[in-house]
Amino acid sequence: MLNIRKSAEAPSIGSPTPPPLNAAQPASISPAQQSWQLGGRPGDRVAPSIIGSDLTVMGNLVSRGEVHVEGEIQGDIHGTNVVVGEKAKITGAIIADEVVVRGHVMGSIRGKKVMLQSTSHVEGDVFHQALAIEQGAFFEGKSRRAEDPTAGIARPEVPDFGARATEMASPVTPPAFPES
Repeated sequence: MLNIRKSAEAPSIGSPTPPPLNAAQPASISPAQQSWQLGGRPGDRVAPSIIGSDLTVMGNLVSRGEVHVEGEIQGDIHGTNVVVGEKAKITGAIIADEVVVRGHVMGSIRGKKVMLQSTSHVEGDVFHQALAIEQGAFFEGKSRRAEDPTAGIARPEVPDFGARATEMASPVTPPAFPES
């Protein structure tokens, strides 16, 4: 099924905007605001990772959360939510639960929800559970509906730097100097 619509305001997929940091926080905080709190519990949502317009990544990018790309990536992207900005250029595959494309992608896209917005330029196949293509979007490739388009795709292992940091933070014994 092809869903084409013209939209003046792009729907937002992903995390809410973080609340402003101020000294006077209300006594009751909504769950959306709690997810942005510093020092949150493991599993809480965190601010999205942003690849700025001045950055080029040559290699694969793996994230456990949301990724916003404004720069260039020459490699595959694995994430939960991936947003490709208008000036972004991706040469490689994108594998995520939710993918929003506003920029240029040369490679396949695998996502449960995929949205190609009006400024997008996609050259590659799209494997999806739900697909939306806005009027004006460029799409050259095949669209394949799948119950779980990310199934069978192994997410690369991410090293646990937290454990390594704990090892490195062990106390160091200073050298003993002879008494004079």
